[in-house]
Amino acid sequence: MSETIDWNDFIKVDMRVGRIVDVRDFPEARKPAYILTVDFGPLGIRKTSAQITNYTKEELLSRDVVAVFNFPPKQIGPLMSEILVLGGVEKDGTVRLLKPDPDCELGSRVA
Repeated sequence: MSETIDWNDFIKVDMRVGRIVDVRDFPEARKPAYILTVDFGPLGIRKTSAQITNYTKEELLSRDVVAVFNFPPKQIGPLMSEILVLGGVEKDGTVRLLKPDPDCELGSRVA
């Protein structure tokens, strides 16, 4: 079980709806991963590394996702990761991406 937070802690996390527009292999990663390019509409495009190789590149391309938008950039090998794509983590470590409603506008804040 995790630590309890209050509303003010929660609202500091800026989660946004985006669409994956490019998926590339990330051979420099320590664990199997992809480099994702995600479009957040009026908020622009951001890149990240994601250990979600249980999906094919074709399954990920054009998929809408939810991501934490306000983490500071983090260097992961040669990539500067700018967001954290969110998913449910199963007991075996498999990540299942969160899927927003198809009518959500890109860049919409998740509340």
